[in-house]
Amino acid sequence: MNMKFEFEDIIKEKAPDYRLIAVEAEVESLPTDDSLWSEITAFAESYRSCHEMAEVNKRPGIAGTREAYKAFGKEPNRYRPSTEALCRRFVKGLDLYRSLALIDLVNLLSVACGHSIGGFDADKIEGDTLTLGIGREGEPYEAIGRGPLNIACLPVWRDSAGGIGTPTSDNERTKISASTRRLLLTINVYRADMDDSEITAMAVRLLEQYASAKYIRCNIYKP
Repeated sequence: MNMKFEFEDIIKEKAPDYRLIAVEAEVESLPTDDSLWSEITAFAESYRSCHEMAEVNKRPGIAGTREAYKAFGKEPNRYRPSTEALCRRFVKGLDLYRSLALIDLVNLLSVACGHSIGGFDADKIEGDTLTLGIGREGEPYEAIGRGPLNIACLPVWRDSAGGIGTPTSDNERTKISASTRRLLLTINVYRADMDDSEITAMAVRLLEQYASAKYIRCNIYKP
């Protein structure tokens, strides 16, 4: 796979502490089993017992992403980062939707580490380079499960055909499915919430345990 990653100058200018943890692997895409679902349920119960709603957006990773949104010109309360939305569901006592193991383990990793994560079917990505920039007015983007999304001023990963991922939602075009065999995760770190080594260790463990992952590669990139 060996995806290349590039960054527009505005990322370094407006979000100087940003770094990308990229995880690539060959995987099997299976339904979520009871063991993974139990992990997710246990985390949700633990999180809910220890946090109030007002605390959710104070987590370092979430707060850092929200600050980046504001710096880029986007209102984070209208376009919440996905990790924040998931944690709010936990506090409200709402379950996540049980899906494919690849999707659910990404959600678990995201809420555990505090960072929004792009999960992509690497075979659906056009070209061998992803570039992180800022969404433009009127730029088309079909968000998973929510239709057209206004990505103007949102940080957005683009391949040669257009946007594929933002911290608010990934794009339908490159989403994970039952046919996914090559996976790419973009873990977007705007402020440290967990050590990078802990994040990568958890990612590897979840992928090996629940997606029979092989040839896992974890790398860190900075603008």
